Amino acid sequence: MKLKHLLTAAAFSALATAQALAADALVLMTDFGTADGAVSAMRGVAFGVDPKLTVSDLTHQVPEYDIWLGAYRLYQTANYWPQGTVFVSVVDPGVGTARKSVVLKTKGGRYFVGPDNGLFTLIAERDGVAELREVDEQRNRLAGSAESYTFHGRDVYAYVGARLASGQITFDQVGPVLPADSVVKLAYKKAERQGNVVRGMIPVLDDKYGNVWTNIPKTLLADLNVAVGERVNVRILHNGKPVGAVVAPFHHTFGGVAKGKPLVYLNSLLDVAVAISQGNFARQHKIGSGPGWEIEISKAK
Repeated sequence: MKLKHLLTAAAFSALATAQALAADALVLMTDFGTADGAVSAMRGVAFGVDPKLTVSDLTHQVPEYDIWLGAYRLYQTANYWPQGTVFVSVVDPGVGTARKSVVLKTKGGRYFVGPDNGLFTLIAERDGVAELREVDEQRNRLAGSAESYTFHGRDVYAYVGARLASGQITFDQVGPVLPADSVVKLAYKKAERQGNVVRGMIPVLDDKYGNVWTNIPKTLLADLNVAVGERVNVRILHNGKPVGAVVAPFHHTFGGVAKGKPLVYLNSLLDVAVAISQGNFARQHKIGSGPGWEIEISKAK
């Protein structure tokens, strides 16, 4: 019995040690695309830091220089990854300039590595900033890359992210602390209710299907007392000018209306969205997305 207990204790000890040494996931997001070797180079750097590191891709199809969309993709995805996950995010039109390279730690214990150019706007607002550090590029940079000024994604961010995820450096070793409220933030229309109307913006399109997503949460729609099947007025503006309007019923699923008919629904983030069942609302109505695109929702009479 003693031998059995000793073996059991040893097994638990080995498991605890393995868990303590286990690396956190590293998730990459860029506007690089995958037509050339840029993403592979970043993966190679991470592999060189720790061949056992789990490296995944959020997306590399963010449109060139579109910081806002990069910010939204992080917001859309990050909380479905475990605590401790390290996100390396590179949408960096100012690469090599005075903009800071940072690592942001959220109150939920996830890490975001990248340029401090607004890319972490939505993450900081939703999840809160536990601590912000500027990357010390003298100490935390890929060896031999000092004369490379235009590929921080490879030379700094992938390298620092991999070292942090693998436990080769602690967060304290990233670099000096910055004020938590100094994170650069992009300006955009926050969702709000004004009387019988809720207003917000169109942060992104569900590109493949043409559904129009908003930043209006279900709680604001609930304030309008819209029941399933009831009609909703939708008004869309671009840079303050009306560009489209539709009256559509609110339903939980696309099957609530006939093929080709519009509806209002809650998307996978439980925000209000507008669609055409088995159609493309954005294309049909020539709708775009981003901070200049706003939307108004009210209950139809």
